[in-house]
Amino acid sequence: MSANEIFEEPSGAYNKEKDFTSLYCWQDARRMKLFFYTSIVPKLPISEKNNLINQIKRAAVSATANIAEGYGRFHYQEGIQFYRIARGSIYELKDHLISCFDLNYIDSVLLNEGMDLIESSKIKLNGYINYTKKLKQNQKQ
Repeated sequence: MSANEIFEEPSGAYNKEKDFTSLYCWQDARRMKLFFYTSIVPKLPISEKNNLINQIKRAAVSATANIAEGYGRFHYQEGIQFYRIARGSIYELKDHLISCFDLNYIDSVLLNEGMDLIESSKIKLNGYINYTKKLKQNQKQ
C-alpha cells in the first residue's frame, strides 16, 4: 500500500466542492476576520502591539480556525464544542471592538460596521450549531 493510498479519503466521503469553506458561518467569520485585520488593527497605536492588537488577531483567527476544526471532527458533539469556542472568539472580538471605540482608536462608522459583521457571524454560527445539534439528535434515533 502506498503512502497516497493511506491518506486518501474513503470513496464518496469527500467532496472537494463542499468543505468548511462552503459554510456560511465560516464565510461570515472570514469577512469579520479580514475586517479586523484590514480596518481595525491598522488604526491602533503601536503601543497596543503586545496587548489589544495581539488579542484581536488571535480572536479573529480563532473564530475561523475553530469552525474549520469543528467541521473536520468525526463526531457531531466534538464539532459543536469547536463551534462554541469560535462563538466565544466572536464575542471576544465584540468586546475588543468596543474597547477600540472607547479608547478613541476608531470612530462610530467602523464600530457600526464591525458590529454588523459580528452580529451576522453570531447569527449564522448559532444557526449552524443548532443544525448540528439536530443532526446529532437524528443520529441517535
